Amino acid sequence: MMAIGHVTIVGLGLIGSSVARAVKARLPGVAVTGHDASADVRAEARALGFCDHVADQPADAVADADLVILAVPVGRMANAAAAIAPGLRADAIISDVGSSKSGVADALGRALPDHLVIPAHPVAGTENSGPAAGFATLFEGRWCIITPPTDAPEDAVAAVAGFWQALGAKVDLMEAAHHDMVLAVTSHLPHLIAYTIVGTASELEEVTESEVIKYSAGGFRDFTRIAASDPVMWRDVFLANKDAVLATLQRFNEDLTSLQQAIRRGDGDKLEDWFTRTRAIRRSIIEQGQDDAAPDFGRKH
Repeated sequence: MMAIGHVTIVGLGLIGSSVARAVKARLPGVAVTGHDASADVRAEARALGFCDHVADQPADAVADADLVILAVPVGRMANAAAAIAPGLRADAIISDVGSSKSGVADALGRALPDHLVIPAHPVAGTENSGPAAGFATLFEGRWCIITPPTDAPEDAVAAVAGFWQALGAKVDLMEAAHHDMVLAVTSHLPHLIAYTIVGTASELEEVTESEVIKYSAGGFRDFTRIAASDPVMWRDVFLANKDAVLATLQRFNEDLTSLQQAIRRGDGDKLEDWFTRTRAIRRSIIEQGQDDAAPDFGRKH
């Protein structure tokens, strides 16, 4: 396995700052350099102290890095890659944390044609953003999906996998297109639905004289948590993964129409059968350790 002694993180928001914190906590011998395009974010990162060094220039940030992780919105990957290109070592590995992979791989390949790119996606996060939102345990017990090109050296793939495992993540390898379809179902479509429901409620709030907010039940409350996620990041995700999202959305619309017809016809058996099957999904998620079975999602009251 290739040795990783110096990691540079470009983009110091929730995920980037969490990677830096996790490296400092779990890989104390690895040096961490950070960079962010925002001077304010760089200043905040220096004050928080989760990097050994925060560089003002992207090329300077990557000068001695064995592994460079681009933790920027997927729509900015190409620009971020072009900015670091002059400072990259020839043998450096470039990776990312974006939640769409086919488009990212293409963008990074075009921007860095002479460098080794091994995309990755840690399936972890919260609705919060910014350097102060990160924490070292974000990736513990979560999956990180790596989508290496077919010609990627095995030792380099093993190095990226080993890095994420060292941060506490479980690792799986997947083709980029398959990853994008899986994430369209498990992440992108739920976010799109949440944004839609909360947006509709916002319009209805005026009609109901704020009762939508005042009497917010658990279901709506949980949708608002998802809909509070970084708007720039999710704008880019939907545009980058539009084919898989649209295909999944089409199937969802068909299923929604079927349920609409069942309600109209008073078909209780169909509704009960559907709800019974979907409840089993929740139980499977808990059994695989991807959530907590505690009442009210483990909230403290």
